[in-house]
Amino acid sequence: MEALKSATTISTEARVKAKSQTPIQKIRKVWQLYALIALPVIYILIFKYVPMYGAQIAFKNFVVTKGIWGSEWLGFKQFTRFFNSYDFWRIMSNTIILSVYNLVAGFPFPIILALSLNYVRQHWFKKTVQMITYAPHFISVVVMVGIILELLDPRNGIVNTVIKLMGFDAVSFMGKPEYFKSIYVWSGIWQSVGFSCIIYLAALSSIDPSLHEAAVVDGANKMQRMWHIDLPGIMPIAIIMLIMNTGHMLDVGFEKVLLMQNPLNIRTSEVIDTYVYKVGLASQAMNYSYSAAIGLFKSVINLILLVAVNKVAQKTKQASLW
Repeated sequence: MEALKSATTISTEARVKAKSQTPIQKIRKVWQLYALIALPVIYILIFKYVPMYGAQIAFKNFVVTKGIWGSEWLGFKQFTRFFNSYDFWRIMSNTIILSVYNLVAGFPFPIILALSLNYVRQHWFKKTVQMITYAPHFISVVVMVGIILELLDPRNGIVNTVIKLMGFDAVSFMGKPEYFKSIYVWSGIWQSVGFSCIIYLAALSSIDPSLHEAAVVDGANKMQRMWHIDLPGIMPIAIIMLIMNTGHMLDVGFEKVLLMQNPLNIRTSEVIDTYVYKVGLASQAMNYSYSAAIGLFKSVINLILLVAVNKVAQKTKQASLW
């Protein structure tokens, strides 16, 4: 009894002492954790928040010699110009269709791969599949596009070589606008599916093994265990990933699209990111304000989609970001 009272007294004194410490003393006590998180925080501040200062040029007729504050204020004129432009609906439709196609086609594959690998018993086979599927993620975008162009080359590409051996004419895949979206999406799935499934494998490893043991005793097969145990177990993670992907709906990707573009497929390959680059930097008459307005419009739409999908997840009692 006396030992219990002594322990309680010590615990109370420790809490009182902790409350009496100043913030600086608390930081010094665990300074290693603050040092560890300092670099990511500094990166976010410098590259994510500081550039927001320059977003105001979207509402001005920005002139480099006059600076941001000295440039003429135009309000929403740059946005209206984009909405009324000839390219608006073509660019928006290309971006939305490509984004939705990429989301719908690409979202299930990491889950399917993770579920499949989770039931592989041969350790060497599982590691081999993981290595083969992870490897393309570490290939740079430039090299990946070069591989795609070589594979689909009408004269010497492997794909067209097989097509010609089957007695058909060679197909200029990169020269046909209707093939661009499928080539972009499925090559992206091939490159990212292995790396994306890592988070689902981690979620599967956290599921209580006793649930599977009870299901096996009850006579459940693997498909039933996947459907009734594994999928509900990883559903919160899947919802979070879906919300985050929706928040980047209009961020199709600049580098890969630009590298895959050519005059023959530009009709279906021009998206917001490449259009902003061409208007703001590649054009002879560089219009920084106009390109900034388009980029800001895209960011606002992404934010609205993120908040809306997160709200829907909350209403349906699913996992959400906040």
